[in-house]
Amino acid sequence: MTQRKLPIGVQSFEKIRTGDYYYVDKTSYIHRLIEQAGYYFLSRPRRFGKSLLLDTLHQLFEAKEPLFRGLFIHNKWDWSRPRPVIRLGFGSGVMNGRELLDQNIHEQLNEQAVRLGVTLVNQTIGGRFAELIRRTHEQYGERVAVLIDEYDKPILDNITNAPVATELREGLKNLYSVLKDADPHLCFCLLTGVSKFSKVSLFSGLNNLNDITLDAPFSAICGYTEQDVDTVFAPELAGLDREQIKTWYNGYNWGGEAVYNPFDVLLLLQKREFRAYWFESATPTFLVKMLAERGFFTPQLDRLESPLNLLGRFDVDDISTEALLFQTGYLTIRRKE
Repeated sequence: MTQRKLPIGVQSFEKIRTGDYYYVDKTSYIHRLIEQAGYYFLSRPRRFGKSLLLDTLHQLFEAKEPLFRGLFIHNKWDWSRPRPVIRLGFGSGVMNGRELLDQNIHEQLNEQAVRLGVTLVNQTIGGRFAELIRRTHEQYGERVAVLIDEYDKPILDNITNAPVATELREGLKNLYSVLKDADPHLCFCLLTGVSKFSKVSLFSGLNNLNDITLDAPFSAICGYTEQDVDTVFAPELAGLDREQIKTWYNGYNWGGEAVYNPFDVLLLLQKREFRAYWFESATPTFLVKMLAERGFFTPQLDRLESPLNLLGRFDVDDISTEALLFQTGYLTIRRKE
């Protein structure tokens, strides 16, 4: 095997596939998702490949066939039938008020309307999003795929300021609740983020949102498996202690196969030095502040027991420490009883 470029920080599927980068094929998971159809929610910590996953879906629905040659899904997809994609994301910038959030949403809706060639006449956020979905379906004659990245970031950026976080939650609820009545126009929907806010507080009746965060068949949809490290990155492993790589970076588990953090692995392969790369760059400031305020004793984490429903409970005014640590990547599942 020949050496390739390491995709550190690269979130564009097209760039990876055309730029001679290493790529870990996740299209078997994507194929299973789409075959089941529906509206999905996936929570993973920062820097785990969520944005790349969404971009892969985007290129797939738009039938960019050359990018998928040699991958699992290539001979299982109808490339003659492109489907329109509406893609929103809140990963960039900090919005510390409802006005800034609403402005950001309007700008994104405008950008998507221009890209898809549809005209919006409604004035409200909910009305314009619903109109964008409906008109896109009408224009292309195909149901629409909706992809939303970092759906929760505006709230998390302000989570230690409850009044502002609540205000932003209501603004996002105004957007996401549109999906409930848009079903006739949608073929697929995926929202990704760090935290899992309760359906009642944020999704307003979207009861068909399927949370796959802890589903064993999708546990490795983001991150690298043992096999991925040993095969895809085999040309880079010379001179590195394989057991040390496993000790340092493996062990993230969402109910199925354990995975490596991709950010850690890629930086190790580049710098050839064992360090806590993910911890140094992906630790949310709100997490440190909340742990300090609650006086949480972190050495006890390796003996922590928690009911499963507690790991999924999260809201602006009801945040358990266990849920916070699990969803931000500092706890993993060692055993279920």
